[in-house]
Amino acid sequence: MRVNIHPELLRWACERAGLDALAIAARIPKYSAWESGEEQPTLKQLEVFAKVTRTPIGYLFLSAPPEEKLPIKDLRTSTQRPLRPSPELLETIYAMQRRQDWLREDRLDSEVEPLEFVGAARINDNPAAVGREIRRMLKMNDGWASELTS
Repeated sequence: MRVNIHPELLRWACERAGLDALAIAARIPKYSAWESGEEQPTLKQLEVFAKVTRTPIGYLFLSAPPEEKLPIKDLRTSTQRPLRPSPELLETIYAMQRRQDWLREDRLDSEVEPLEFVGAARINDNPAAVGREIRRMLKMNDGWASELTS
């Protein structure tokens, strides 16, 4: 079964992933035929393309590329910001948001008392000092992350 995909969306997905036509053609041999409209991919081929470009497959069925914005405030200080967030950054933010939502719901369901450090820091506080205080309250060593396997 072939699926009708707008070539503009294929180009957008490649650009979004930072892949040029040669790089994508090396992984997806029929890409140039899809992009030119000579052929249409099968659903299975489109799934592979979506995985290679790290694009949600549903986006490829849209009539035009979506405008992807950071789902959080952009506090980067670099003056040369990329035009759009990378797929890796978006995936990381979405994963962290899902984990925060899960933990919040779990704590509410378990009727756990609020953590005493939540809301205790102020915007002008030293971030390193705030982190140290949180780790102290949670009884975590300074190198706790390096002790984890995943």
